[in-house]
Amino acid sequence: MRTLKNLLIAVAATGLLATSATSPALAEKKKEFNIAWTIYVGWMPWPYAAEAGIVKKWADKYGIKINVTQINDYVESINQYTAGKFDGVTVTNMDALTIPAAGGVDTTAIIMGDYSNGNDGVVLKKGKTLADIKGQKINLVELSVSHYLLARGLGTVKLAEKDIKTVNTSDADIVAAAKSKDSTAIVTWNPQLLEVKAEPGATLVYDSSKIPGEIEDLLVVSTTTLKDNPDLAKALVGIWYETIALMKDGGEKGKTAREAMAKLSGTDLAGFEAQLKTTYMYYEPKDAVAFMTGPELPKIMDTVRGFCFEHNLLGENVKSKDAVGIETPGKTLGSTKNVKLRFDPSYMKLAADGKL
Repeated sequence: MRTLKNLLIAVAATGLLATSATSPALAEKKKEFNIAWTIYVGWMPWPYAAEAGIVKKWADKYGIKINVTQINDYVESINQYTAGKFDGVTVTNMDALTIPAAGGVDTTAIIMGDYSNGNDGVVLKKGKTLADIKGQKINLVELSVSHYLLARGLGTVKLAEKDIKTVNTSDADIVAAAKSKDSTAIVTWNPQLLEVKAEPGATLVYDSSKIPGEIEDLLVVSTTTLKDNPDLAKALVGIWYETIALMKDGGEKGKTAREAMAKLSGTDLAGFEAQLKTTYMYYEPKDAVAFMTGPELPKIMDTVRGFCFEHNLLGENVKSKDAVGIETPGKTLGSTKNVKLRFDPSYMKLAADGKL
């Protein structure tokens, strides 16, 4: 899950990303849609739903076809969505802002699936508290939510990024890096985090449970596609809540579903359930709606966009964090003339009201 490469900024600066980003604007009424996902505990309901026939059931209900496709690299999945190759993608709130929205693709979050409640963490092999990180090199996916978590943590121990050195390490390579003798500090997410903190002498010194609600896991779709095809959102929300009801089920059906999701994510049931414990899932649509419409979301997104602006993630030559508008229910942050990221609870509310 969760990353942004410096390359994206360079591409955006040359205008290439902006050119490809025009593709979703060509959206129209259509019958077949493509959704991209990557491996993360909070997103495993999607491939399970496809295998179990739940995707087809809801797509058939609305007379459409939905293809759910795994992309092995998280950032690549968002790049492909941004380029118009997918109609929707699983993504964090921060990366939805910094990649498609900052790249010019008007994007709407229709499902607030969960937030990381310990799934992202800072691990030290040299030191026992976060303050011990001073002067160390930290392996992480730079400019990702790992970087955001680290920055938030440093502030709690009166340190700044100038007090450490980051080493950009892909999510695919982070476990191998953690095993290296040269590596003393790592920031990553599950399932890699489970392996990293199991290394001899490793200590988890800070995690996302300290910033509840700030690392959100979403399903987003192209706003233009959504406007022309609202039935897509209805089907996706229906798929989601039917599937996570199985995920939560305490009986044999639930166990079977979780075992299948575990296998799809490359772990076993125990490993999957360990990750679920550090994931705050919004199993009930009314709870997701309450969070999306509540007072905390604008505050969180203001903190997130501040980090993004400070790290030049909203694009080259951007003069203010207000450059990209973020629409939350009842409040818009930043430019009202350039709203590119929207949080729309209306489809989850339909699920909550039993109207899908």
